[in-house]
This record gives sequence, C-alpha cells and structure tokens, in this order.
Amino acid sequence: MIIAVDGPAASGKGTIARALAQHYGLPHLDTGLLYRAVAFNVQRMELNPAREADAVAACDFDEALLDDPVLRTDDIGQLASIVSVHPLVRASLLQRQKRFARQPGGAVLDGRDIGTVIAPDADAKLFVKATPQIRAQRRHKELLGKGIDVTFVKVLMDIRARDTRDSARSTAPLSMAADAALLDTSQMTIEASIARAIAMVDARTATRAHQQPSAGASPA
Repeated sequence: MIIAVDGPAASGKGTIARALAQHYGLPHLDTGLLYRAVAFNVQRMELNPAREADAVAACDFDEALLDDPVLRTDDIGQLASIVSVHPLVRASLLQRQKRFARQPGGAVLDGRDIGTVIAPDADAKLFVKATPQIRAQRRHKELLGKGIDVTFVKVLMDIRARDTRDSARSTAPLSMAADAALLDTSQMTIEASIARAIAMVDARTATRAHQQPSAGASPA
C-alpha cells in the first residue's frame, strides 16, 4: 500500500505521515529532507541556491545525511524552498523517491508533489492544509521552543513566501491531486488530525478494494 501525503509547510503533514506509517507498519520518507540535504550541501559548499547549476552540483549526498538534525533547522528549510524550484534538482531526486514508494509492501511519503508526480497511482492520497496564520503560530511556537528568537510576523512572512515559491514553480508545483482527500487541520488537535487521517485512508482503501474485480471474475 502506497500512501501519499501532501501539503504546505507546517500543515501537520509530516506528523500525520509518520503516524500513518506507524499505524500501518510501513516505512516512511519525508521527501522534504532530500531537498534540505541539497540545501545543506549548497550552504556547506558555499554555492548559490538560486543558481540551478550550483543546486544540481549539491544533489549527490549520502543517505546518512538525512538523519542529521541540522536539516531540520529553519535556515536550511528556507534554502530548501529555493533549491526545490529548479527543475533539474527535482529530476535528480525523482527516481530516489519513486524507488522508495515502490518498495515491496509499500510506503508512506509526504511532501508537496507525492500524489501528483512521485506516486500518482498511490492507494490513498491526503492533502493536509491549514491557514497561513495557524501554520505560522505552530512554527513560531516550535522555533521558540528551540531557543530561536524570532517574531511571529517574520515566521508568517516566511510561510507565505514559501507557499508562493512552492505553488508558482514551473516543475511539480504544490497542488492537490484530483483524487486526494482534503484534511484541514486548522482547528484540529494532533490526535484528532491523525485519527481523521487514518479514517480517510481506511475509507479510500476500502473503496479501492471494492472496485477491484474479484479473482477469477469474467471481464466485462
């Protein structure tokens, strides 16, 4: 079973995807970490994230880098949003994501183009959203908890800027797949969001199972 979870930054899609993976016993990939790894390499190599050739040169990295906490920092997140705009960067990371999705037994992937590009044939697709203000509140609280002194207004501006870059890019823009289920977490607790996501996946997989022809059935 392949589960695709898409949505903008700080919508809760990562938390929901990890919970779904645990619930169904599936491996999970936060595809945003791949772009954060590229961004980290760009920073480490003192390259220009806005220059496609520089960003592509930073696409070669070891899988172990994905476990480095530095990738979760807000600075790297901002750089990742810049390098992810480049079509050649997305092409370079495409097969890595597709292989993960199509491993035996299935997987859960979260990102911004999972249901539309990486796994358009996913068994269940969720698009997780929340208002920019709510998402900024969540991110602001998270950053303050890490001891990072930043204003709410700055966080909100960054959220909106990332939304614009993600939605306006020419290659694999952030968009909801036509067959995805919409989950708005704006007024929901984490626990309620996860419970709703599980119910949505169960409903979708049950529907797909019902639509599949039974073994040995004669073709129409």
